[in-house]
Amino acid sequence: MAADYLEIHPINPENKKIRTVVDCLASGGVVIYPTDTIYGLGCNLMNTKAIQRLCKIKNIKPEKMNLSFICQDMSHISEYTRQLPTNVFKLMKSHLPGPFTFIVEANNNVPKILDSKKKTVGIRIPNHRIPIEIVKELGNPLVTTSIKSEDEILEYTTDPEEIYQEYKHMVDIVIASGFGGNIPSTIIDCTEGIPELVRQGLGKWE
Repeated sequence: MAADYLEIHPINPENKKIRTVVDCLASGGVVIYPTDTIYGLGCNLMNTKAIQRLCKIKNIKPEKMNLSFICQDMSHISEYTRQLPTNVFKLMKSHLPGPFTFIVEANNNVPKILDSKKKTVGIRIPNHRIPIEIVKELGNPLVTTSIKSEDEILEYTTDPEEIYQEYKHMVDIVIASGFGGNIPSTIIDCTEGIPELVRQGLGKWE
């Protein structure tokens, strides 16, 4: 069965439609949604089978996956990470919400859903109402990964209709909220205390 193509307003997301997405995620669904950078592929952090589905779509082994997820705010982050050094906390607070992914040490609340020895996690709080409202309503972070294009020129697919055509038999819902960007988030590794640039993306990093 083909995925639902669900149009949601980017500024004033309709509560009923957000609820539809959340019900899907709560039951183990995989969805595609907009962020402040590129469209993302995601599922409920607390659903192991959903994460396995996501890994299959991305053609990666679960133990090889770099786990990143979307939180709703800074207080939400503290539920899943070890206590952040003061400089790292201030850095994240000054750059989030925004187009950044911060790699930090995970705490024991992160379920051992991947058979992996990795003890770090990428944290995102995108400056976009839709994923934030989804996470608020769901009550759990969203595991997130990027939607990559097979196009040799354009690395990321920006048109939700094109995304739908490519993924409609792999996911449960594709959220359409206008054209996405084609520049991913800037990745900063904070695991050693001194923040280090891993990937320059949309977020400006000095």
